Amino acid sequence: MKKWFMLMLVLLLAGCNSNGAGEEKPDEGQNKEKVTVMLDWYPNAVHSFLYVAEEKGYFDEEGVDVDIQFPADPTDPIKLAAAGKVTLGISYQPDVIMARTDQGVSVKAVGALVRSPLNRVMFLKDSPIRTPKDLEGKTVGFTGIPLNEAIVRTMMEKDKGNPEKVKMVDVGFELNSAVVTKKADAVVGAYINHEVPLLKHEGHETRNLDPTKYGVPNFYELVAVTSDQTWEEQEKDIKAFWRAAEKGFEFTEKHPDEALQILLSKQDEANFPLIEEVEKQSLDILLPKMKSEKGFGSQAKEPWEETAQWMKKAGLIKKEPKIDDMFINIAD
Repeated sequence: MKKWFMLMLVLLLAGCNSNGAGEEKPDEGQNKEKVTVMLDWYPNAVHSFLYVAEEKGYFDEEGVDVDIQFPADPTDPIKLAAAGKVTLGISYQPDVIMARTDQGVSVKAVGALVRSPLNRVMFLKDSPIRTPKDLEGKTVGFTGIPLNEAIVRTMMEKDKGNPEKVKMVDVGFELNSAVVTKKADAVVGAYINHEVPLLKHEGHETRNLDPTKYGVPNFYELVAVTSDQTWEEQEKDIKAFWRAAEKGFEFTEKHPDEALQILLSKQDEANFPLIEEVEKQSLDILLPKMKSEKGFGSQAKEPWEETAQWMKKAGLIKKEPKIDDMFINIAD
């Protein structure tokens, strides 16, 4: 009787330690490949899909151990990705073109996150500005980035205005206060998913002009980038990461409220506290711009060619761009 009892106990314990017949669950923390991702900024609505993928275990399912990092400097994501210090960095399509073409940096985009520009020329609702030509004689604040100057110039020329009659003032990142205090009549570099809803939350109604309606190409606002060498060494890991990220996006699209709560729980309150109302509006704006019928992150050659040609014409790049070296369509 005692032997029989001991045998049953052994079988019971063996059953408790099993993951099920024919099913072997990988031990968490083992056999996972490390993937480091540097955000373009502190956590906000555009990153929701990443935190959802982390929270829901999609990265674990794909066998990748993902470390999400924040940049100390806005240029860090592309610089550190190019140097192989991080696997992926979230950056901007024009920055990739400049880095690859004129600076000889071996960096490429593996996926498009936001598929059209968020950048707008923004001004208060009661402003007399209606079209870019109305910026003549006005002061336009910007973040000191040459790209924004080129955007205003292109818009003005398309609208048959004289860009030389616009006074461009570097206001740093104080775009909202520049508009509210009327230090500038308008600003460029304001994002429709951040500055616009934030000002609305603070009681300031605004209007804005979309650069793509005035000669600026419909470029990818945000892309995930890696170095040529990292792609060669970690292609399998990056593709696994991307499968999980796509699941995160699909969940975010279907359950935006839950995704938003996950994001809010991951915010960096000390450096970039989030306002739920603003991030909710932001997510509503972003989701249609992140979706692609050809697969999350898919890229086409045309936006790269058109954007590079425009940048060359605008003097933002000097050398002839090699488009095929700049991106990989990971959705293929």
